[in-house]
Amino acid sequence: MNDRSYKGIWVFGDYRNYFQNRVTLQLIAKGKDLARKLNTEVTVLLLGDHVHQYAMEYVAHGADVVMVVDHGELRNYQVETYTSVVAKLVADYRPEIFLAGATPFGREFFPRLAKRLCTGLSADCVALEIHHETGLLIQTSPSFGGELLAEVVTPHHRPQMATVHPGVFEEQPHNFSAVGRIIYPQVEIESDERVQILRSRAEQKGKARLEDAPVVVVGGRGLGSREQFAKLFELAELLGGEVGATRPAIRAGWAGDERLLGQTVLITMGTSGALQFTTGIQGAETIIAVNRDPNAPVFKIADLGLVGDAKSILSLLLEKLRKRL
Repeated sequence: MNDRSYKGIWVFGDYRNYFQNRVTLQLIAKGKDLARKLNTEVTVLLLGDHVHQYAMEYVAHGADVVMVVDHGELRNYQVETYTSVVAKLVADYRPEIFLAGATPFGREFFPRLAKRLCTGLSADCVALEIHHETGLLIQTSPSFGGELLAEVVTPHHRPQMATVHPGVFEEQPHNFSAVGRIIYPQVEIESDERVQILRSRAEQKGKARLEDAPVVVVGGRGLGSREQFAKLFELAELLGGEVGATRPAIRAGWAGDERLLGQTVLITMGTSGALQFTTGIQGAETIIAVNRDPNAPVFKIADLGLVGDAKSILSLLLEKLRKRL
C-alpha cells in the first residue's frame, strides 16, 4: 500500500486499573522504538470521562501526543460506542499502525474495530519489528496451537493492527520533565448500545501479576492433572512468587487465562518449550527447567536443567521448602 497519508503509531490507552495493568505503558515504549525507524510519532488514544491525569502520565512515559476524547458517555466501556468513536478518529487522522494490549478488553474491542476498518489484526503478538526495506510492521504471533511463530504483515490495508500480551515489552521510566502535545478532537458520540450497564463493582478476587512477580513458577501439560498443578500454588507461595501456566494447561482448565506466561519465569515444571513459550521467557534473569525429556527445547535456554519426572521433583522441592519454615 503506497498511500502516504497514513502516518504515525497509535496506542490505545486502557487506563482502567492503571497502577496494576501496565501494558499501555509497555506499548508506548515499543511504539517509540518503532517510531524511530519510521521517523514518526507515538500517539496514545484516550477515551473516558475526566481522564486528564492519565494523559499526563502517558506523556511522562514517552507519548509524543495524547488524543483525549472526554465525554460522559465514555465513562464506562461500551464496545459499540467505543468502536464507533475510534473508527471515526482513525478515518480522520489515518494512523499507520495501531496497537492495544491483549487483555480481555483488547481481545473484545480490537477485532471488532479491525472489522469496522476493513483491515487485518494479529492477536497475542510476542514481537513487533519494522521491515528494513518495506517499512511494514512485522507482527510475530503464535499459530497452529503454539507450535509455530508466524510473522504476519498487512501490506494492502491500514492501519496495521496488533494486540500484545502484557509483559512482553518493558515500559520507559516515568520522566517528570517530558513534554508532549495533548489534543481534544471533536467527535460525535452516538450511544446506541444493545447491552446496557446497570451497575458495576470491582472484582474482589486477586489477579495474577506475572510481570511484576520476582519469581514465577510455571506449569505445563507434563504435570498430568489439576491436582498436581495445584501444588504449584504452594510452591509459589513458599518462594514469594506467582504461578504461571502454558496454553495447554489453561486449555485443560487447570488455571485461568490471566496466568498465561508473559515475559519472566524462574522455574518451569513439565513444559516442553514450545516456540511462543521460549520466546516469552528469554528475558528472565534465571531459568530453571524440569522435564523428563532430555531433548526438550526448553533446556536450550535454561540456566539449569533437571531431567526427571516433574511430579516427583515438585513433591521433593515442596518437602524441602516446608522444612525451612
